[in-house]
Amino acid sequence: MRAVDIIRRKRDGHELTAREIAFLIEGFVRGDIPDYQMSAFAMAVLFRGMTDAETAELTLAMARSGSQLDLSGIPGVKVDKHSTGGVGDKTTLVVASLAAAAGVPVAKMSGRGLGHTGGTIDKLESIPGFRTELKPEAFIRQVREIGLAVAGQSGDLAPADKKLYALRDVTATVESIPLIASSVMSKKIAAGADAIVLDVKTGGGAFMKTLEDAERLALAMVAIGRLVGRRTAAVISDMDQPLGRAIGNALEVREAIAALRGEGPEDLTRLCLALAAHMAVLGGRAASLDEALPLLERKLASGEALEKFRRLIAAQGGDPAVVDDPDRLPSAPRRIAVKAERAGCVRRIDAEKLGLAAMMLGAGRAVKDAPIDHSVGIVLGRKIGDRVEAGEALAELHAARGGEAEAEALRLAAEAFEIGDEPPAMRPLILSVVTEEGVRRMDSEER
Repeated sequence: MRAVDIIRRKRDGHELTAREIAFLIEGFVRGDIPDYQMSAFAMAVLFRGMTDAETAELTLAMARSGSQLDLSGIPGVKVDKHSTGGVGDKTTLVVASLAAAAGVPVAKMSGRGLGHTGGTIDKLESIPGFRTELKPEAFIRQVREIGLAVAGQSGDLAPADKKLYALRDVTATVESIPLIASSVMSKKIAAGADAIVLDVKTGGGAFMKTLEDAERLALAMVAIGRLVGRRTAAVISDMDQPLGRAIGNALEVREAIAALRGEGPEDLTRLCLALAAHMAVLGGRAASLDEALPLLERKLASGEALEKFRRLIAAQGGDPAVVDDPDRLPSAPRRIAVKAERAGCVRRIDAEKLGLAAMMLGAGRAVKDAPIDHSVGIVLGRKIGDRVEAGEALAELHAARGGEAEAEALRLAAEAFEIGDEPPAMRPLILSVVTEEGVRRMDSEER
């Protein structure tokens, strides 16, 4: 078997066998198959696509390329949750606590942020003392004891994906749906989950800009789950504007705590309840979404979900007092108002520009492993549909750096808001749900 023959077969539109895909991935990880051949394979996939069976085999091959976490020692159905990334997306902190409070074991491996999107691990590390590096034994023991652990992704988890993504990033093949789907799902499968709930973002601040592309990606990932024996569901949610009002690590932790107190932004709370409801159903804690939602609302109202987050912080060495006193979180020294130049109604918010502005302030990183400032970020004063008077604050920058970077952040943040005379047609928060039964577009009552 030769790599060139496999590349040619895919280039010509043939379906590859499991053996051919495994040969490619194993040889690539060993270094026997060079980058230029794997780049040619990625381009062939971009143009020719893959069947569901091929994508599932690619996913399994990448999952098997490194260590795999065995969660069989944890009782119950372990359900993981993944977001495709957005601005102000602090859902994991709330959703994991809600699901765990409902009795779903949550053993979650998360990543760091890059570019305009934030990372769960960066947010958690803004809590004083919080440890995100856990050995597998400690990770599993913590889930057994408190039902919840969130840790940084091991470097040996799906190393084939890491190598292939680095090539895709420089060969204009990032957009391939089979390659995106297998990248996401290989890490989830290697992390040991029995079932997976996906929050697929769509809109200006998301990677998938259109609903149709988001649904295509969700269908591909749900199909992978079905073929490899992991029950999977996906929620397509809006990222045309930031989720909630806070952007930036400590600011988002503060907002997540408010949501767990029942005092958070309505859009954040609603999406978190929806995602946790799917986790409860897949985890066998509710027979249907109609049964799961009231259960989770009770866990929120009773304070059980907040207590679960407190226990997570304590178990991983963080200061649990931040739950009662969020002022213990890092705080930026300066506040800068982004003022409206005219009166009117907010018609549009460019989420990507706000994410980039937060990155310029130091909340995110332009390159992997760059340092970040957990204290800085942006808090929105207005969202789409809100009225504003001239001179009122559209947003507030929490800043520390000063200089050109701060000036650029202020410029980007101001440009992100479009104000008009009339309110716009409001885009739904939850646009569709994708399961093994297919795509279901939400009606007005479900959005």
